Amino acid sequence: MRVSWLPWGRGPHLILSMKPIRKLWIIIVFLSASICSHDSASAQENFASLPDSPSHVERPTAKREGYAYDRDVSWRSLPKDFLHDQKGIWLFPTQLAKGRHWIPTLVVVGGTAGLIYADPHVMPYFRDHAENLDDLNDTFDPLITTAEVVALPTALLTAGYIRHDSYQVDTAILCAEAYADSAVVNLVVKAITRRERPSDVPVGSLDDTFFNAGKSPFKGSSFPSGHAAGAFSVATVVSGRYAHHRWVPWLAYGMATAISLSRITSNAHFPSDVFLGASLGYSITRFQVLRPR
Repeated sequence: MRVSWLPWGRGPHLILSMKPIRKLWIIIVFLSASICSHDSASAQENFASLPDSPSHVERPTAKREGYAYDRDVSWRSLPKDFLHDQKGIWLFPTQLAKGRHWIPTLVVVGGTAGLIYADPHVMPYFRDHAENLDDLNDTFDPLITTAEVVALPTALLTAGYIRHDSYQVDTAILCAEAYADSAVVNLVVKAITRRERPSDVPVGSLDDTFFNAGKSPFKGSSFPSGHAAGAFSVATVVSGRYAHHRWVPWLAYGMATAISLSRITSNAHFPSDVFLGASLGYSITRFQVLRPR
Protein backbone atom coordinates (compact mmCIF):
# COMPACT_ATOMS: atom_id res chain seq x y z
CA MET A 1 0.00 0.00 0.00
CA ARG A 2 1.38 3.38 -0.93
CA VAL A 3 1.85 5.91 1.87
CA SER A 4 2.15 9.61 1.25
CA TRP A 5 3.18 12.03 4.00
CA LEU A 6 1.13 15.20 3.71
CA PRO A 7 2.39 18.35 5.46
CA TRP A 8 -1.00 19.21 6.96
CA GLY A 9 -1.67 15.77 8.46
CA ARG A 10 -0.54 14.33 11.74
CA GLY A 11 0.01 10.86 10.35
CA PRO A 12 0.30 8.88 7.14
CA HIS A 13 -2.52 9.23 4.64
CA LEU A 14 -3.12 6.09 2.64
CA ILE A 15 -3.51 6.62 -1.07
CA LEU A 16 -4.91 3.56 -2.79
CA SER A 17 -4.20 2.68 -6.35
CA MET A 18 -7.65 3.31 -7.80
CA LYS A 19 -7.30 1.76 -11.24
CA PRO A 20 -7.36 -1.91 -10.08
CA ILE A 21 -10.23 -1.13 -7.68
CA ARG A 22 -12.25 0.46 -10.47
CA LYS A 23 -11.67 -2.53 -12.71
CA LEU A 24 -12.95 -4.94 -10.07
CA TRP A 25 -16.00 -2.82 -9.30
CA ILE A 26 -16.75 -2.65 -13.02
CA ILE A 27 -16.82 -6.46 -13.06
CA ILE A 28 -19.19 -6.51 -10.07
CA VAL A 29 -21.50 -3.93 -11.63
CA PHE A 30 -21.44 -5.75 -14.96
CA LEU A 31 -22.26 -9.07 -13.30
CA SER A 32 -25.09 -7.54 -11.28
CA ALA A 33 -26.55 -5.66 -14.23
CA SER A 34 -26.40 -8.66 -16.53
CA ILE A 35 -28.12 -10.91 -14.01
CA CYS A 36 -30.75 -8.29 -13.36
CA SER A 37 -31.52 -8.06 -17.07
CA HIS A 38 -32.47 -11.75 -17.45
CA ASP A 39 -36.03 -12.70 -18.33
CA SER A 40 -37.31 -9.16 -17.92
CA ALA A 41 -40.71 -9.91 -19.31
CA SER A 42 -41.44 -12.83 -17.00
CA ALA A 43 -40.09 -10.98 -13.98
CA GLN A 44 -42.83 -8.37 -14.26
CA GLU A 45 -45.46 -11.03 -13.73
CA ASN A 46 -44.34 -11.78 -10.17
CA PHE A 47 -45.68 -8.63 -8.49
CA ALA A 48 -48.40 -6.11 -9.19
CA SER A 49 -46.78 -3.48 -7.01
CA LEU A 50 -43.84 -2.96 -4.68
CA PRO A 51 -44.20 -4.67 -1.29
CA ASP A 52 -44.62 -2.57 1.85
CA SER A 53 -41.77 -4.48 3.49
CA PRO A 54 -39.44 -7.34 2.59
CA SER A 55 -41.58 -9.80 4.57
CA HIS A 56 -44.63 -8.98 2.45
CA VAL A 57 -43.17 -10.32 -0.78
CA GLU A 58 -45.66 -12.62 -2.44
CA ARG A 59 -44.35 -16.03 -3.30
CA PRO A 60 -44.72 -17.23 -6.89
CA THR A 61 -47.23 -20.05 -7.25
CA ALA A 62 -45.05 -22.09 -9.60
CA LYS A 63 -41.33 -22.73 -9.93
CA ARG A 64 -39.56 -21.12 -12.83
CA GLU A 65 -38.85 -23.71 -15.43
CA GLY A 66 -35.14 -24.29 -15.99
CA TYR A 67 -33.99 -22.49 -12.85
CA ALA A 68 -31.72 -24.40 -10.48
CA TYR A 69 -32.04 -24.37 -6.68
CA ASP A 70 -35.40 -22.58 -6.73
CA ARG A 71 -36.02 -22.75 -2.97
CA ASP A 72 -38.80 -20.80 -1.30
CA VAL A 73 -37.37 -18.25 1.12
CA SER A 74 -38.43 -14.97 2.75
CA TRP A 75 -37.21 -12.54 5.37
CA ARG A 76 -39.81 -13.93 7.74
CA SER A 77 -38.55 -17.51 7.35
CA LEU A 78 -34.86 -16.54 7.44
CA PRO A 79 -34.29 -17.02 11.21
CA LYS A 80 -35.96 -20.44 11.10
CA ASP A 81 -34.00 -21.40 7.99
CA PHE A 82 -30.77 -20.28 9.64
CA LEU A 83 -31.39 -22.45 12.71
CA HIS A 84 -32.31 -25.36 10.44
CA ASP A 85 -29.00 -24.92 8.61
CA GLN A 86 -26.98 -24.77 11.81
CA LYS A 87 -28.58 -27.95 13.08
CA GLY A 88 -27.66 -29.76 9.86
CA ILE A 89 -24.11 -28.36 9.91
CA TRP A 90 -23.24 -29.36 13.46
CA LEU A 91 -24.89 -32.77 13.11
CA PHE A 92 -22.81 -33.50 10.02
CA PRO A 93 -20.65 -36.06 11.90
CA THR A 94 -23.77 -38.23 12.20
CA GLN A 95 -23.85 -38.37 8.40
CA LEU A 96 -20.27 -39.61 8.39
CA ALA A 97 -21.22 -42.23 10.96
CA LYS A 98 -23.80 -43.50 8.48
CA GLY A 99 -21.11 -43.82 5.81
CA ARG A 100 -22.12 -40.74 3.80
CA HIS A 101 -19.98 -37.96 2.28
CA TRP A 102 -16.65 -39.59 3.14
CA ILE A 103 -14.97 -38.88 -0.20
CA PRO A 104 -15.47 -35.06 -0.23
CA THR A 105 -14.67 -34.94 3.49
CA LEU A 106 -11.38 -36.76 2.99
CA VAL A 107 -10.53 -34.46 0.07
CA VAL A 108 -11.04 -31.34 2.22
CA VAL A 109 -9.28 -32.76 5.27
CA GLY A 110 -6.40 -34.16 3.21
CA GLY A 111 -6.00 -30.98 1.19
CA THR A 112 -6.02 -28.85 4.34
CA ALA A 113 -3.48 -31.09 6.08
CA GLY A 114 -1.19 -31.06 3.06
CA LEU A 115 -1.31 -27.27 2.83
CA ILE A 116 -0.66 -26.88 6.56
CA TYR A 117 2.53 -28.86 6.00
CA ALA A 118 3.42 -26.67 2.99
CA ASP A 119 2.54 -23.31 4.61
CA PRO A 120 5.98 -22.63 6.17
CA HIS A 121 7.64 -23.28 2.80
CA VAL A 122 5.22 -21.18 0.73
CA MET A 123 4.70 -18.04 2.80
CA PRO A 124 8.32 -16.78 2.69
CA TYR A 125 7.89 -16.25 -1.05
CA PHE A 126 4.99 -13.84 -0.56
CA ARG A 127 6.85 -12.06 2.21
CA ASP A 128 9.86 -11.54 -0.03
CA HIS A 129 7.71 -10.28 -2.93
CA ALA A 130 5.25 -8.16 -0.95
CA GLU A 131 6.36 -4.91 -2.59
CA ASN A 132 5.77 -6.33 -6.07
CA LEU A 133 2.17 -7.15 -5.11
CA ASP A 134 1.43 -3.77 -3.56
CA ASP A 135 -1.17 -2.62 -6.13
CA LEU A 136 -2.92 -5.98 -6.06
CA ASN A 137 -3.13 -5.96 -2.28
CA ASP A 138 -4.48 -2.41 -2.34
CA THR A 139 -7.33 -3.61 -4.53
CA PHE A 140 -8.17 -6.39 -2.07
CA ASP A 141 -7.89 -4.47 1.17
CA PRO A 142 -9.94 -6.28 3.91
CA LEU A 143 -12.66 -3.61 4.06
CA ILE A 144 -12.79 -3.38 0.27
CA THR A 145 -13.13 -7.14 -0.17
CA THR A 146 -15.95 -7.24 2.37
CA ALA A 147 -17.73 -4.53 0.40
CA GLU A 148 -17.12 -6.45 -2.82
CA VAL A 149 -18.71 -9.61 -1.39
CA VAL A 150 -21.73 -7.70 -0.08
CA ALA A 151 -22.16 -5.60 -3.24
CA LEU A 152 -23.54 -8.38 -5.45
CA PRO A 153 -26.42 -9.58 -3.21
CA THR A 154 -27.19 -5.97 -2.31
CA ALA A 155 -27.51 -5.12 -6.01
CA LEU A 156 -29.73 -8.15 -6.58
CA LEU A 157 -31.96 -7.25 -3.64
CA THR A 158 -32.35 -3.64 -4.76
CA ALA A 159 -32.99 -4.54 -8.38
CA GLY A 160 -35.37 -7.31 -7.35
CA TYR A 161 -37.67 -4.93 -5.51
CA ILE A 162 -37.44 -2.26 -8.19
CA ARG A 163 -38.21 -4.76 -10.97
CA HIS A 164 -40.72 -6.79 -8.90
CA ASP A 165 -38.58 -9.91 -9.41
CA SER A 166 -39.03 -12.37 -6.53
CA TYR A 167 -36.29 -14.66 -7.86
CA GLN A 168 -33.65 -11.95 -7.49
CA VAL A 169 -34.93 -11.07 -4.01
CA ASP A 170 -34.81 -14.73 -2.99
CA THR A 171 -31.26 -15.01 -4.34
CA ALA A 172 -30.13 -12.07 -2.21
CA ILE A 173 -31.79 -13.55 0.90
CA LEU A 174 -30.10 -16.90 0.26
CA CYS A 175 -26.76 -15.09 -0.06
CA ALA A 176 -27.33 -13.54 3.37
CA GLU A 177 -28.29 -16.93 4.82
CA ALA A 178 -25.25 -18.66 3.33
CA TYR A 179 -22.91 -15.88 4.47
CA ALA A 180 -24.23 -16.06 8.04
CA ASP A 181 -24.04 -19.86 8.15
CA SER A 182 -20.42 -19.93 7.00
CA ALA A 183 -19.50 -17.05 9.33
CA VAL A 184 -20.70 -18.95 12.41
CA VAL A 185 -18.68 -22.05 11.54
CA ASN A 186 -15.68 -19.90 10.64
CA LEU A 187 -15.71 -18.05 13.97
CA VAL A 188 -16.06 -21.26 15.98
CA VAL A 189 -13.06 -22.84 14.24
CA LYS A 190 -11.06 -19.62 14.65
CA ALA A 191 -11.82 -19.55 18.38
CA ILE A 192 -10.61 -23.14 18.76
CA THR A 193 -7.47 -23.04 16.62
CA ARG A 194 -6.29 -19.47 17.43
CA ARG A 195 -3.72 -19.56 14.67
CA GLU A 196 -1.38 -16.62 14.20
CA ARG A 197 -1.51 -14.70 10.95
CA PRO A 198 1.59 -14.79 8.73
CA SER A 199 2.02 -11.05 9.18
CA ASP A 200 2.22 -11.53 12.97
CA VAL A 201 4.80 -14.33 12.90
CA PRO A 202 8.52 -13.45 13.05
CA VAL A 203 10.64 -14.50 10.10
CA GLY A 204 11.75 -18.10 10.42
CA SER A 205 9.02 -19.06 12.92
CA LEU A 206 6.24 -20.22 10.62
CA ASP A 207 6.14 -23.81 11.88
CA ASP A 208 4.39 -23.28 15.21
CA THR A 209 1.42 -21.00 14.52
CA PHE A 210 -1.60 -22.78 16.03
CA PHE A 211 -2.99 -21.91 19.51
CA ASN A 212 -0.77 -18.84 19.71
CA ALA A 213 -3.03 -16.00 18.56
CA GLY A 214 -5.28 -13.78 20.64
CA LYS A 215 -8.31 -15.15 22.42
CA SER A 216 -10.80 -13.32 20.21
CA PRO A 217 -11.78 -15.09 16.96
CA PHE A 218 -12.70 -11.69 15.50
CA LYS A 219 -9.13 -10.42 15.57
CA GLY A 220 -5.87 -12.23 15.19
CA SER A 221 -7.06 -15.78 14.56
CA SER A 222 -6.16 -16.89 11.04
CA PHE A 223 -7.61 -20.38 10.50
CA PRO A 224 -9.76 -20.52 8.39
CA SER A 225 -10.15 -17.43 6.18
CA GLY A 226 -13.45 -15.65 6.75
CA HIS A 227 -13.12 -13.67 3.53
CA ALA A 228 -12.71 -16.88 1.51
CA ALA A 229 -15.69 -18.51 3.24
CA GLY A 230 -17.91 -15.47 2.66
CA ALA A 231 -16.84 -14.97 -0.95
CA PHE A 232 -17.43 -18.60 -1.89
CA SER A 233 -20.76 -18.79 -0.06
CA VAL A 234 -22.11 -15.85 -2.08
CA ALA A 235 -20.53 -17.13 -5.31
CA THR A 236 -22.10 -20.57 -4.82
CA VAL A 237 -25.58 -19.11 -4.36
CA VAL A 238 -25.32 -16.86 -7.41
CA SER A 239 -23.74 -19.59 -9.56
CA GLY A 240 -26.34 -22.15 -8.57
CA ARG A 241 -29.32 -19.87 -9.02
CA TYR A 242 -28.10 -18.47 -12.34
CA ALA A 243 -26.42 -21.56 -13.77
CA HIS A 244 -28.46 -21.08 -16.97
CA HIS A 245 -26.14 -18.14 -17.73
CA ARG A 246 -22.96 -20.03 -18.61
CA TRP A 247 -20.65 -17.15 -17.80
CA VAL A 248 -22.12 -16.37 -14.36
CA PRO A 249 -20.38 -19.25 -12.52
CA TRP A 250 -17.07 -18.30 -14.15
CA LEU A 251 -17.33 -14.66 -13.07
CA ALA A 252 -18.72 -15.42 -9.60
CA TYR A 253 -16.18 -18.10 -8.74
CA GLY A 254 -13.43 -16.13 -10.46
CA MET A 255 -14.09 -13.12 -8.25
CA ALA A 256 -14.29 -15.35 -5.15
CA THR A 257 -10.99 -16.98 -6.06
CA ALA A 258 -9.29 -13.61 -6.61
CA ILE A 259 -10.52 -12.34 -3.24
CA SER A 260 -9.38 -15.54 -1.53
CA LEU A 261 -5.91 -15.57 -3.09
CA SER A 262 -5.42 -11.93 -2.13
CA ARG A 263 -5.53 -13.00 1.51
CA ILE A 264 -2.35 -14.99 0.86
CA THR A 265 -0.52 -12.32 -1.14
CA SER A 266 -1.25 -9.75 1.56
CA ASN A 267 0.20 -12.07 4.25
CA ALA A 268 -3.14 -12.10 6.08
CA HIS A 269 -3.62 -15.87 5.72
CA PHE A 270 -1.78 -19.09 4.98
CA PRO A 271 -2.81 -21.15 1.92
CA SER A 272 -4.41 -23.75 4.20
CA ASP A 273 -6.56 -21.02 5.81
CA VAL A 274 -7.86 -19.98 2.42
CA PHE A 275 -8.43 -23.52 1.17
CA LEU A 276 -10.47 -24.53 4.23
CA GLY A 277 -12.41 -21.25 4.23
CA ALA A 278 -13.33 -21.63 0.55
CA SER A 279 -14.26 -25.29 1.10
CA LEU A 280 -16.51 -24.40 4.03
CA GLY A 281 -18.21 -21.58 2.14
CA TYR A 282 -18.88 -23.79 -0.87
CA SER A 283 -19.89 -26.94 1.01
CA ILE A 284 -22.21 -25.27 3.53
CA THR A 285 -23.97 -23.36 0.76
CA ARG A 286 -24.15 -26.10 -1.83
CA PHE A 287 -25.21 -28.97 0.42
CA GLN A 288 -27.12 -27.19 3.20
CA VAL A 289 -28.43 -23.75 2.21
CA LEU A 290 -29.43 -24.60 -1.38
CA ARG A 291 -30.82 -28.00 -0.49
CA PRO A 292 -34.59 -28.23 -1.19
CA ARG A 293 -36.77 -27.93 1.90
